[in-house]
Amino acid sequence: MHQELFDQLCFYTMNLRDPCFIHQHAVDAYAVQEADENTKPIAVVFGLAGLYLYLEKGFTGRQVQQAHMQMAKLRRSWPRLQLPTERGAITIVDVIKAEPGDALDLAIHEWCVAVWNAYCASRDEIAELLKTLLDIR
Repeated sequence: MHQELFDQLCFYTMNLRDPCFIHQHAVDAYAVQEADENTKPIAVVFGLAGLYLYLEKGFTGRQVQQAHMQMAKLRRSWPRLQLPTERGAITIVDVIKAEPGDALDLAIHEWCVAVWNAYCASRDEIAELLKTLLDIR
């Protein structure tokens, strides 16, 4: 786990106060990349749902956050998804090296892409879940 590095990144993203709220994307990428057999299914499902909504549906971090709140209201149990061995070539270690500003924002985006691609086997299940719960097509 790289909690200290993630805390540094959170300090940056939370202080941006940007309307897109990229903080949510960083939280989702970190949650699923660092997940293990002890991670609660809700954390993995919400993280992957957030990455799907961001990368495939163009949601902002605020919109992802709102979707998470709706999901939590509608369902109490979540499937345990298969955790891939490889979770993406880009990690928090790489992301935190980028200069604050556009470079770091881009690094966060690339990290999200890498993690989402690593979980490609769960894509259809996440898409179907969001279609069923939130009517997102």
